[in-house]
Amino acid sequence: MVDKRAAVLGSPIKHSLSPYLHRAAYAAMGLDGWRYGAAECDEARLPALLAAIGSGEPVPGLPPGGPWAGLSLTMPLKRAVLPLVDTVSALAVEVGGANTVVFRDGAAHGDNTDVYGIERALAEAGVPAPSGALVLGGGATAASALAALRNLGLGAATLVVRDRSRAGETAAVAERLGVALRVEQFDKLEALLDVDLVISTLPGGAADVFAPSLRGVPALFDVVYSPWPTSAAQAVLRAGGTVVGGFEMLLHQAVRQVELMTGHADVPVEAMRAAGEAEIARRAGL
Repeated sequence: MVDKRAAVLGSPIKHSLSPYLHRAAYAAMGLDGWRYGAAECDEARLPALLAAIGSGEPVPGLPPGGPWAGLSLTMPLKRAVLPLVDTVSALAVEVGGANTVVFRDGAAHGDNTDVYGIERALAEAGVPAPSGALVLGGGATAASALAALRNLGLGAATLVVRDRSRAGETAAVAERLGVALRVEQFDKLEALLDVDLVISTLPGGAADVFAPSLRGVPALFDVVYSPWPTSAAQAVLRAGGTVVGGFEMLLHQAVRQVELMTGHADVPVEAMRAAGEAEIARRAGL
């Protein structure tokens, strides 16, 4: 296989686990000449950076070498990239965001592996397809969560946000997905928790203030991965519920990215898991 390069873009980017996950995959797969970097990039810089990559120009901070295989995208680029690529997968169109760009046949293709990551994380934890679900937060990850719920057979869900007037983009995603969406604010949370699954897409432990309310839910998927477990996750665990953490989503979306970028189906999940967990432990001083 021709040696290639890939990278993760976003802002802020310095704490991304993607380099550790992808490099571990390359090492275990024997792709010794493949390189994976990381670059700080906001929405304003993205068009020029993509143009430079497409033309083969060197990009400061990104690895030199062979042809580009692909890019991983994090905040705030998942929606901004859609008009900048040549084609977009049907799923990325539905969700309104791409976290992956694959370079193939002289073109850039946008895709979404976050949905796959959510589905695999839930399956790995043994969480059954829910009959009712609540999604906390209204950003790009919430949109992917709605797609995952749709793929699990759920035709309706409730979105809980701080301000209903700012949920328009996520409501539009639900309409494209064919999911009947009820939008409520957090002051109504207590009355909405008669569901099988709560997915919190809130950042940095923001769901912890709701831990007393959440402790009785059968299953909680909290997309935070550090520090872990969050107070919300601990509350659910203590009550005997099932908890899924954000690292599992991050791991499996990266596995799918490696598949797409390398064309290999035999991606070493456990090697990637070990590398990610080791880096999280290092950062925590464990």
